[in-house]
Amino acid sequence: MNNKALNNGTSNRKALKKRSGFTVMLRLIGLVKPLTGYMILAICMGLAGHLCATFITVFGGYAVLNLLGMDTPFPLGTVFACVILFAVLRAGLRYGEQACNHFIAFKLLALIRDKVFRALRKLCPAKLEGRDRGDLISVITSDIELLEVFYAHTISPAVIAFLYTVVLCLFIGSFHWMLGLLALAAYLVVGIVIPLAASRLSGDTGLKFRTKSGELSSFVLESMRGLTETIQYHQGSKRLAEMNAQTDALSKDEERMKRNQGMNSAVTNTVILLFDCAMLFTSSFLFCQGQISFVGVLIPTIALFSSFGPAVALAALGSTLQNTFAAGNRVLDILEESPVTEEISGQPEVRFHGASAEHVTFSYGDTQKPSHSVTDKTSMKKPARAMEASSEIILQDVSVDFPEHQIIGITGKSGSGKSTLLKLLMRFWTVNQGKIAISGTSVEQMNTADLRSMESFVTQETHLFHDSIRNNLRIARLDATDEEIEAACKKASVHDFIMTLPQGYDTPVGELGSTLSGGERQRLGLARAFLHDAPFLLLDEPTSNLDSLNEAVILRSLKEEQEGKTIVLVSHRQSTMRIADRTYSVEHGRVS
Repeated sequence: MNNKALNNGTSNRKALKKRSGFTVMLRLIGLVKPLTGYMILAICMGLAGHLCATFITVFGGYAVLNLLGMDTPFPLGTVFACVILFAVLRAGLRYGEQACNHFIAFKLLALIRDKVFRALRKLCPAKLEGRDRGDLISVITSDIELLEVFYAHTISPAVIAFLYTVVLCLFIGSFHWMLGLLALAAYLVVGIVIPLAASRLSGDTGLKFRTKSGELSSFVLESMRGLTETIQYHQGSKRLAEMNAQTDALSKDEERMKRNQGMNSAVTNTVILLFDCAMLFTSSFLFCQGQISFVGVLIPTIALFSSFGPAVALAALGSTLQNTFAAGNRVLDILEESPVTEEISGQPEVRFHGASAEHVTFSYGDTQKPSHSVTDKTSMKKPARAMEASSEIILQDVSVDFPEHQIIGITGKSGSGKSTLLKLLMRFWTVNQGKIAISGTSVEQMNTADLRSMESFVTQETHLFHDSIRNNLRIARLDATDEEIEAACKKASVHDFIMTLPQGYDTPVGELGSTLSGGERQRLGLARAFLHDAPFLLLDEPTSNLDSLNEAVILRSLKEEQEGKTIVLVSHRQSTMRIADRTYSVEHGRVS
């Protein structure tokens, strides 16, 4: 990979967008639209359940008043019947609320993962080059999983707390307006003021924790992949020390977050106790003034005592949501990031009749912008002088023709821009100046699906999935028959090797193809390209890991395929260039 591309990808990873907790919350709530009905049902059951729980205690107060011989709106038998009914309803409503909330949460997590994978597909490969794989894995797994707290334990509890507060304030206020205002003040302080204060106190600790967690995941993944080199060069102690240092830093951040949660809980309980006392003293004062009866003292006080559940749930979220919003912020970074090249559809189908690069200038730098849609008439051309000022130019005024049914060889030193030219032909990146064309049509005006179907791109490193050889090959064409797969493998000089394996084509390969050699993986990559059977074949150092015998077999196959295909062959080997009809040399970003 070109160093400029690597640097560009790394900078993309570090450029995390900071959003306020409120902004993150609104964006996450927006994803609930497909499940609005379930959310409303959860809110209704949650509100009814909390009211049942509160009025069990309130009706207990009425029972005491009945036993004391005081006049109450409900006879003793009705009170006991209502308490039993409320208890049964509370159990069923609580179960229903939690079932709905968790159904919403896990359904949305699946939808979010789908959105994230779709976003990653659009960002790939340009925006993902150089990004930490471990950090991306952390976002896809633990960060998305953490959003379950928000969807299952935040949205409906917040709405329930609001509606519940209205009902209880009206009920308590029916005894005296001053008691209703005091109850409102209690709910506002516990449910809003304390969470906001806790959130402000936590600052960006949650975001730092999630970021460091992703960095640790990346470090562990890198350490596992480089275990052989670590052992060989006796770097185990150093890697372990670095891992322990990152773990200790993460533990300190988590300790700080837990301390904030504990303080939040202590402050909340203290404030609740003070408001309970205030309600008792205020109602007693009004009783002494003759403005309310003893019923107006006991029932409002009991009601307030037993009604802080929804508000306490919000107070507890003040500190825990920082971690959740930080995870949401990292997920939104992926969902809202603009790809370098947008998907194009709805354009006339183009058939392959040769390709060309016309006066192409390109650089991996901050000047690289997402491509415009095909309806945008504004040119993306930018003066070369401006680009030179911001980043190193990889290709400078390059013009190359790729005639139909010919093999075009491209040679040059490492880093000269050979691989970059192939990526531009694939429209992984967008040129700064000039035009990449297929059959005379700019790739910026072609359907992305059409472009991918007429091109096969074999890179220097072949990625293999943790699956059988057959399924790894069938990725190139899902409807391929076993006979077609074997024919492609014979062209790639890998069939005989596969047949020596215990399970033949059903032999599983290890993670990232670790059970195979570099040459074997490379030949499987070529077999994929042959199976795809596209008219435009782009090969980046296709024989770099092969011995001369296997190279000769593959070059012969490529020569035989020449009649129906156009082949671009990038290699530094002169032996590979022997089959080329025309050869170009790339030096310092220019073609000769």
